[in-house]
Amino acid sequence: MRLRHLIPALGLALLPIAGFAQNSTPTFNNTPLLRPDGGSEPALAIGQDSTMVVGALSWQLFQTNVWKGPFGSTPVFQGAPDANIGAGIGGGDEDWEIGSTGTLHGTTLMFFFNPKTHLKQLGVSAIACPRVDTSGNFAHCTSQIIDQTQADRQWVTSNGSHVWISYHDSGHSSVIHVQRSDDDGLTWKRVGDPIVGQGSTTGDATFNNIQGELEADPTTGILYDVYAAGVTGVLKARTTSFNKVYVSRSLDGGQTWAASIAISEPDGSSFVNVFPALAVDPVNGDLYATGSDSHNVLVAKSSDHGQTWSAQRAVNSGAAATAIFPAIAARNGVVDLSYYGTAASSKNDPNASWNVFLAQSANGGATYQQSLVTSSPNHTGVICTNGTGCAPGTRNLLDLFEVAIDPATGKAAIVYTNDLLTTDNSGARLPQIVLAQQK
Repeated sequence: MRLRHLIPALGLALLPIAGFAQNSTPTFNNTPLLRPDGGSEPALAIGQDSTMVVGALSWQLFQTNVWKGPFGSTPVFQGAPDANIGAGIGGGDEDWEIGSTGTLHGTTLMFFFNPKTHLKQLGVSAIACPRVDTSGNFAHCTSQIIDQTQADRQWVTSNGSHVWISYHDSGHSSVIHVQRSDDDGLTWKRVGDPIVGQGSTTGDATFNNIQGELEADPTTGILYDVYAAGVTGVLKARTTSFNKVYVSRSLDGGQTWAASIAISEPDGSSFVNVFPALAVDPVNGDLYATGSDSHNVLVAKSSDHGQTWSAQRAVNSGAAATAIFPAIAARNGVVDLSYYGTAASSKNDPNASWNVFLAQSANGGATYQQSLVTSSPNHTGVICTNGTGCAPGTRNLLDLFEVAIDPATGKAAIVYTNDLLTTDNSGARLPQIVLAQQK
């Protein structure tokens, strides 16, 4: 749950990493999408026709703001699709995906307030816009609440007319729930849970997991869910290592699941910084999992649909000696892995200067090359990953950003947060989102 409390250009050159391929260096145009209410924790989807949909959590309002436009353009603001869904208010978390049917699928975290008990209830929305290519301002969307039982951090994916939304049960066991629609997002039903029924894996992950993306593979129909967990301590729901990144896969549309370990670090390491990420190459079905341990962004590949994984490797170095918030996309053997990076030795360094970096592979993850995306820093100081326990100003970037690949050109788009562009009425930093598009 994301609750908000109410420079000169760098001359950094390409930073090759030992053993990485020296491909042509991608360069980017960075376009701020400024809003008077600010924005953070952005999401991005690109459809088969190169339509981009960009979302961001409003910093000052309880809503999710959305832009739309063709790849290579400056997208146009469309409104806030979760501002009025039932009795809830939006702007908690978000995820967007444009399906092969052309439908825009979205899900946002909704807040419900009980006037008698003054308790806050969290729910999950499901938004389906079948005319995303022609209509503006979500005029033809179907919006509904599919869960209102203290849910949290949801994700959406689709394969044809089949759509899935996953989310945490944040009020009880913190297990991951999944709902499926078989009519392109119009109606929904519960299916299986990715961490239930798997012995010791279930034991380690119950009460103790950080869920990342949900992805459907169009080449096989397999459904994947990524999450971080680890060996729990004596106090089951309070102490855990979070030192492993798991990928659960379902061969039957989400009814049953089996997990494998994609990335593993020694006890005491932690992949809560913040969400692990997952990408499926829609051309060949290769699978990539990534996570940050507060220092390095690690990635592993599976060429057998999540059954086994390659040796993990770090992709950051130099000016990105400390890297967090990995975002990943893959298509036709190209892997784009983006992250926030700093030359400082810790994300808690008050003097750290942060930029957005891209580690790109042109050979299916065999080698990666790191390059700089931003022309000036997007944040200075501490980046806190302790959720609502963070000090003011240290969590302006919230907990993630995203990258996507345009199917027509094979070029990357990255949407990220910058809190050095504008200020609010009090003079405090007002975060804004920026869209970087590969030239």
